[in-house]
Amino acid sequence: MTSGLVLANPGTTDNEILLEQVGDTLTLTIIQDGYGNKVSGASDSSSDLVITGATLTIDIDQIGNSNKFFGDIVSDSSTLNWTFTGDSNIWDIQMGSSGSADSANILAVITGDSNTMDFDLGSSLSAERLDMDLTLLGSSNVFDVDIEVDDATWNFDITGDSNNFLTSQTDGAEHYIKVVHDGDGGDFDLIQSSGTCPQGVSSCFSHMDLDIDSENATVQITQQD
Repeated sequence: MTSGLVLANPGTTDNEILLEQVGDTLTLTIIQDGYGNKVSGASDSSSDLVITGATLTIDIDQIGNSNKFFGDIVSDSSTLNWTFTGDSNIWDIQMGSSGSADSANILAVITGDSNTMDFDLGSSLSAERLDMDLTLLGSSNVFDVDIEVDDATWNFDITGDSNNFLTSQTDGAEHYIKVVHDGDGGDFDLIQSSGTCPQGVSSCFSHMDLDIDSENATVQITQQD
């Protein structure tokens, strides 16, 4: 296993962790507490954090406002626990855009308002099996989650007002989305588009389970096989 870890130089005004990691069975824990912190891959945040390896355990905990976490992860059979507490934070992660991303287990907990999340899994390369859970407590958050993977289970529980959520499950089949939403307003676009059935399966389908308690919300659902 090889890894590089560089801390921000004394001239910067915010904390920053710069990381490029290659190797299997990594256990990585990062805790940042404060305002304007970053987990990225360059001193000016112009390039992404890069993590490559299998059987990884990655725990990220950012506490505070206006923090950033962004990068590129290529990994099979990994467990990712991500916690963000605060307002106006940005999470922009690509997983499997340049290599395999099979059997991921992702747990994300976000508490705060006016946060932005852009998460892509699978992209142009094939990925199989995903178990992803998101718990959000807050208002006026904007999320874009694109999952291009076979056999995806995607659960999210949202409590708060005026949240904007776009998510899609494409590629393979046997997709499952469960949505629990409690809050007024908000705009939700939910997309499931099945591709080729898993090997040995002649009939496959996607499933969506919604529990929405809201006034003045807009929900659009698209399913296609």
